[in-house]
Amino acid sequence: MGECISLTHLFPVFLNMQERNCLVVGGGQVAERKVLNLLEYKANITVVSPEVTDNLKQLITRHSIVWYNREFIPDDLENMSLVFVATDTGNVNQEVASLCREKGILINAVDDPPNCDLYIPSILKRGSLTVAISTEGKSPAYAARLRRELEQIITEDYGKLVDILGEQRDRVKETVDDIEIRRAIFQSMANSDLLELIQMGAEDKIRERIEQCMSLWQV
Repeated sequence: MGECISLTHLFPVFLNMQERNCLVVGGGQVAERKVLNLLEYKANITVVSPEVTDNLKQLITRHSIVWYNREFIPDDLENMSLVFVATDTGNVNQEVASLCREKGILINAVDDPPNCDLYIPSILKRGSLTVAISTEGKSPAYAARLRRELEQIITEDYGKLVDILGEQRDRVKETVDDIEIRRAIFQSMANSDLLELIQMGAEDKIRERIEQCMSLWQV
C-alpha cells in the first residue's frame, strides 16, 4: 500500500475525503491505484503528468478526474488538501514535499520515506466498518498479510452489524434523554449476540434482541 518508514509513532486518523481536493503527481500504475482508491471516497482529484495510463485516460474522458498534461509546477498545489507523489524521480518528490511542507499540506511520496508526512495503511472494509493496519512503514507486506488473515475473520456480517447499531444509535438519541441510560443501551447492543443472529439470518430474533436492549430505558 505504499507505507513510508517513520522515525516516530504515527497518529492514526480517518478523514472525510468527500469533495476534498487531492493532487496526484504521476500517471503510471502506482498513480492509477492512488486515483482509484481516492475515487472510492469521492475526492476531487487532479492528476499532473506528461503521460497517463489507459485507465486514467478513461477516467479523464468521463470527467471523473482533472488532468494537466505536463510536468508539475508549484501552482498545482493551490487549494489542495492532500498530495500524493507517484513518480520514480527523487528530485520531483523532494521538490513537491518541500513545497507542501511550506504550505502545510500533507504529502505521501510512494516508497520515498524522507518525503512522507501522510502514510497509507493496509485497509479492510466491510461497509461502514474499516480496519486499518500499519507497521509504520517497517513492513507493508506484513500489514497486507494481516489484512488478508483478518478478511477471513471479519466477514460482511460485521458490516451489517455496524449498520444495525448505527440505526439503533440514532433511534436511542431521539427517544432517550438520559446520557447514562443511552450508554447502557449502546453497551447492551454492542455486547449482545446480534452478530451471531445476523450470521444465522434470524430476522425475528434480531428485532427481539434489539427491543430487549431498548427496554433498559423503560426500567
